[in-house]
Amino acid sequence: MKSRDRSKGFFDEYTRGFDRTEFQRLFTRDTADAYHYFSRGIDLAALAAAPWYRRWPTHARLFLIAFAMRLSPGRRVLYGFAVVSVLFGLLDLFDGFGGIRILLWPFTLQVWVPQWVEGTSWMVLAFLAIHLLVLMEVADRLSLKSDLEIARDIQIAMLPRGEHSLGDARVFGTTRPANTVGGDFYDVLPLADGRLMIAVGDVAGKGSPAALLMALLLAMLRTLVDEGLDSVRLTTRLNVQICRHSPGSRFITFFYGLYDPATGALEYVNAGHLPPLVRRVNGTMDRLDGGGMALGMFENATFESRRVTIAPGDTVVMYTDGITEAENRSGRAFEDSGLEAILASRKDEHDPEQLARAVIAAVEAHAGDMRLADDLTVAVLARLGG
Repeated sequence: MKSRDRSKGFFDEYTRGFDRTEFQRLFTRDTADAYHYFSRGIDLAALAAAPWYRRWPTHARLFLIAFAMRLSPGRRVLYGFAVVSVLFGLLDLFDGFGGIRILLWPFTLQVWVPQWVEGTSWMVLAFLAIHLLVLMEVADRLSLKSDLEIARDIQIAMLPRGEHSLGDARVFGTTRPANTVGGDFYDVLPLADGRLMIAVGDVAGKGSPAALLMALLLAMLRTLVDEGLDSVRLTTRLNVQICRHSPGSRFITFFYGLYDPATGALEYVNAGHLPPLVRRVNGTMDRLDGGGMALGMFENATFESRRVTIAPGDTVVMYTDGITEAENRSGRAFEDSGLEAILASRKDEHDPEQLARAVIAAVEAHAGDMRLADDLTVAVLARLGG
């Protein structure tokens, strides 16, 4: 009785949400969509002109090749191995030719046909069903990937490009998402009063949800910057908007700086972000400490601004936690010490672009063939001279 109840419970759970209409769509809409997705490069007109006995085998071969070429090289090899294994399996199960009788009244016709071991037809049917399922899943995923790649291009277009100069300061930022799109961002904007705005942020999580919230924050940030608000009021307004327009489970760490090229003063507000690292001209390292909570946690959160002087020859490195938390195969993180080491080893490098790219390259070299778990973002402000 208990065994029957467990079986019924499993059956009910497995078929939960089953809908005949949805099942029918598997063989009408979904199958057709998958077919059209992978057959877009096949010359159907040329196939239609081929003899009937060559048309369908050629069509099937071209379709499977088109599907395989959409896979990554490693998966393509695995897919080819699976298909070849099935063909060899059918050869092993081949049991010769046998005659079957076909009644054509008033005559009986005996036809010799290939025969296989009993049960082979079920294995072939299972292979075809799994093959169809894989085709539909891969078509859906590749379509989604294409949409994400377009979203990535839009996201990259939103970020500032190239190096920015103001007075004796040079700024360069770069980001490398862990997935197709990411939640890290940086921004550089010259202000009407002659100062330079520099911002770096990291949305909790990664992928599409983080990318959407990142785009929302960047749009709001630029709107508030145009209003000419001071750094604390801007961060406070930004926090209120994030609290009101984002899910409660999401928050954003945020560093906002205003650099004055006339004096070298950097006024900043740190909202839960990693303290930027300042490499002084004499080689020592300082941290820009202080700040408040991350954006989006509490609507009534308060923030404070601090000020530091960036002397000629000093370099400020702003980064996200993907840099320091990147792990190698043994599980060892890059950590702050790794970042300080790469900056110390390039103490004579004052080109912000070269320095930012060197940090990214060092993190990637540390991770090796391990997949990065988080986005990598670095923004470097270098004051020339010294």
